[in-house]
Amino acid sequence: MKKKTIKKIGNYSFSIVFAVILFTSSLRAEVFGFIQRGVLELGIMNPDTTTETTKDKKAKKASYKVKLLDQNGKKVDMADLKDKVIFINLWATWCPPCVAEMPGINSLYKHFEKDEEVVFLMISFDKDFEKAKKFKNRKEFGFDVHKSLNNLPKVYHSQSIPTTFIIDKKGNIAFEHKGMANYNTKKFKNFINNLK
Repeated sequence: MKKKTIKKIGNYSFSIVFAVILFTSSLRAEVFGFIQRGVLELGIMNPDTTTETTKDKKAKKASYKVKLLDQNGKKVDMADLKDKVIFINLWATWCPPCVAEMPGINSLYKHFEKDEEVVFLMISFDKDFEKAKKFKNRKEFGFDVHKSLNNLPKVYHSQSIPTTFIIDKKGNIAFEHKGMANYNTKKFKNFINNLK
């Protein structure tokens, strides 16, 4: 067998083994999330904050019937947050787009961290909540991660994750976005500030 043929077989074999390991390992979400993070950095996935609510169309009302548990074992009742702007993100560690948008959400969180009028609820859909907690700690994100203690109300049901909702102080869903986005922009920070 020629040396070139042996080298080609070796290269193809390595590529196949690498692809199999990548697609079957726990790193899959993080690798693809990292790639998708590059797309977010280009600014082509910035969320559209233009409101769809008009005088003729009522804003969708939020439900506060959400009970959560954070990574420290503290119970969070969304009913206690009615006077705040609430950033809700539905995510999971196995979801590459979720992983991709997390650094931007963390930067947004840090911007509002000391603002008592803004709350972040990062609701994990991982079956094993320990995975979400370990992921958060390993990445050194500042926000808390949560798991739902009850079924989420219908208004928060989504066919895809990540999905993000912003609830204003009047209890309206002021923003809803399905799919990944870069929320750490000046425009989005202004949007949240205007809801306060």
